Amino acid sequence: MKAVVIGGGIIGLCSAWYLRKEGWEVTLLDKSDLEDNCSYGNLGMIVPSHFVPLAAPGMVLQGIRWMFDSSSPFYVKPSLDPALLSWGWKFIRSATQAHVDRSAPYLRDLNVYSKNLYEVLAEEPGFDFDLEKKGILMYFKTPKVAEEEVRLGDKARRMGLDVEALNPAAVRALEPGLELNILGAVHYRSDAHVYPNRLVPQLVEALRKAGVRIVTGAPVTGMTRTGRSITQVTTPLGDFSADRFVLTGGSWLPQLAALAGVSLSLMPGKGYSFTLDHQPLRIPAILCEARVAITPMGGMTRYGGTMEIAPVNDHIRMNRVEAIVNSVPRYFPGIHLNVPDKKDIWYGFRPCSPDGLPYIGYPKDRDNLLIAGGHSMMGLSLGPATGKVVADLASGRKPIVPIDAFHPSRF
Repeated sequence: MKAVVIGGGIIGLCSAWYLRKEGWEVTLLDKSDLEDNCSYGNLGMIVPSHFVPLAAPGMVLQGIRWMFDSSSPFYVKPSLDPALLSWGWKFIRSATQAHVDRSAPYLRDLNVYSKNLYEVLAEEPGFDFDLEKKGILMYFKTPKVAEEEVRLGDKARRMGLDVEALNPAAVRALEPGLELNILGAVHYRSDAHVYPNRLVPQLVEALRKAGVRIVTGAPVTGMTRTGRSITQVTTPLGDFSADRFVLTGGSWLPQLAALAGVSLSLMPGKGYSFTLDHQPLRIPAILCEARVAITPMGGMTRYGGTMEIAPVNDHIRMNRVEAIVNSVPRYFPGIHLNVPDKKDIWYGFRPCSPDGLPYIGYPKDRDNLLIAGGHSMMGLSLGPATGKVVADLASGRKPIVPIDAFHPSRF
């Protein structure tokens, strides 16, 4: 059986990995050279803690407030683009407590499954991507956010995650060299992190050694359909036929799906990161009010954040990068950062569905086409689990974790 995976980000690479392990003859197509996909600048976090989808109560009102501040953590660039208007309406309808309550077990299970698969992958020959299981500290400065984060931690504990709310003294015991200006933190000990700049090239090399054909510089420009099936895809380098096709095109997924006659609602969420040659923190951190993430990795530290919902573009908004830089000393007065040069700033596009849940599975009316995308900020975290689910579905098996909430045709 032959499979063609379209898209060489972490979801595509993991899909190819598990399909090959199932004995499939796999070809992976990507329009780039695989040297700078969205996973390279990732903060590397594996996050069972992230069981609340982006579409949650309060986000609509907060998003409206932030819409008038282009440096805000969550910024929707005003536009009359029909795709954005449609996405926004679906987001508004999804941002309910009922949606959060339904979605939480699905996101928790998929993230925990992915963490377990990362632990197995780390033992495979040729892999050494600095998997560390120190958890993540969610820092807060204000009473309102403190109450919200402690309540969320209590919910996570009831859902079976290893979580503890900490006062400043308990945080200092974990980070003894760090000057703190906080009310406390919640420690999600179930979380972990990796160094994506090692993980991604190691995965590419492992795929090549396993016999996966990787074709770069090959954007898919057309698809041939017969009835309910795709028979081949067209690229400038030729046509490729297969028994199963897997679309994992990240923020370009809607355009790829349209070639197959499938409609997907998805918008790119641009995020920024930069990496500095120091390591003041031991444990990855999320600064809750600022929505900034910090991860020690590879002897360095990566800072990142912001979500800018807008069409794909290559414009770097320096005020958004400055907002990341300025937020850090408000929590850690001893860490003083300079705004990096533009050439040292990485940016990528997180594929965001309107309800904050990924698309995984067969869309309606397509028998041999699998969709795997829309993972928002959790692409790297959910890569192995999504790839394994894709391989299970392609092979006609029921996945270990429930995926009903992720159906590609739910809108």
